[in-house]
Amino acid sequence: MKIVSLETRDVRFPTSRDLDGSDAMNPDPDYSAAYVVLRTDDGLEGHGFCFTIGRGNEVCAAAIEAHAPLVEGAELDPDDAGGFTARLLHDSQLRWLGPEKGAVHMAAGAIINAAFDLLGKAAGKPVWRLLAEMAPAQIVDLADWRYLSDALTPRRALDMLQDAVPGRAARTAELLERGYPAYTTTPGWLGYADDKLVRLAREAVADGFTQIKLKVGADLADDVRRMRLAREAVGPDVRIAIDANQRWDVGAAIEWVSELRPYDPYWVEEPTSPDDVLGHAAVRRGVAPVKVATGEHLANRVMAKQMLQAGAVDVLQIDACRVAGVTENIAILLLAAAYGVPVCPHAGGVGLCEAVQHLSMFDYVAVSGTTENRVIEYVDHLHEHFRDPVRIVDGRYAAPRAPGMSTEMRAESLAAYAFPGGEAWRI
Repeated sequence: MKIVSLETRDVRFPTSRDLDGSDAMNPDPDYSAAYVVLRTDDGLEGHGFCFTIGRGNEVCAAAIEAHAPLVEGAELDPDDAGGFTARLLHDSQLRWLGPEKGAVHMAAGAIINAAFDLLGKAAGKPVWRLLAEMAPAQIVDLADWRYLSDALTPRRALDMLQDAVPGRAARTAELLERGYPAYTTTPGWLGYADDKLVRLAREAVADGFTQIKLKVGADLADDVRRMRLAREAVGPDVRIAIDANQRWDVGAAIEWVSELRPYDPYWVEEPTSPDDVLGHAAVRRGVAPVKVATGEHLANRVMAKQMLQAGAVDVLQIDACRVAGVTENIAILLLAAAYGVPVCPHAGGVGLCEAVQHLSMFDYVAVSGTTENRVIEYVDHLHEHFRDPVRIVDGRYAAPRAPGMSTEMRAESLAAYAFPGGEAWRI
């Protein structure tokens, strides 16, 4: 396939009006997508996006557009997808703006995800299955191994993938039948009133979820009260994770989590700066047995490597649209499997659930081979704007069956929520 055009759009949803997505560091988010469409000479389209929370979305859209000279006219070879991504990530002039971090890196990820959406559609397969049916050597070739060999070599990764091959068929069948475990953050946004928190927490349990998550970090007394209410609502057997969204210094994180310990928090997410590897390790020691989870804002695979090497996390989180898309997330999944650390993806923002489910399902079938202590985040927002939205059945993600990466928005939604001229922004 030859890519003949790259089109970008600035799409924003006014979620701040109802405080959906609100947390201690981001009190008024407008879930947004710097959206990209790749069109090919055979009529297929690939769709991808960066996720942001409003202001600055135009920066990511501009960064996507800056890649157009590298993309338009390029061949997308199903047997050399790693080569396509390498050309984007190793361009010397764009790389200078990172390297491999920030808006330019996220923009490359949007394009790479769109390319895999294309590859899935061309093959007639959902991306999770496209990846899971690749030969181990093909999967290894997708990852960029630069800077990783001190933690994981391609040879060891190949051995891990080959060891997983015999169980692939059975795991695929189970995935199609039962889906993948989920947890929900829907009850836990910081701007929600107590009665709404309690109602949504009870509904989550009734819907089959065995884990919920609450945002914390703005006010300790409020957090103690909200944790007590949530625990009373869901009972002792449902896990409650807490998410500070980078709010605290190391000492404050340890003290704050200690105050919440009577309500049995399962993990504390992003307790401090996402760049502070040693700080996460210190928090982990200080709050045990409460687990530490992070990864939503990790800039790249190197940061993930360091978190694992330092023993800084109990749970590694990935984001489908933060690092450089499918291929870099494959490297991170391989690293996590090598270190025996479960991956529980961040999702919830517009389209993130749709995209990241493919990565977790690929991981289950072809990499880690397990769903033990693994859950994908789910939030019941904005799925109606996608052509192939996620489906949750009894607290589990149903495996996508449509070709592609589930990242294509409906044309009417792209028009209505275009910023600033779309109908949603004229109200």
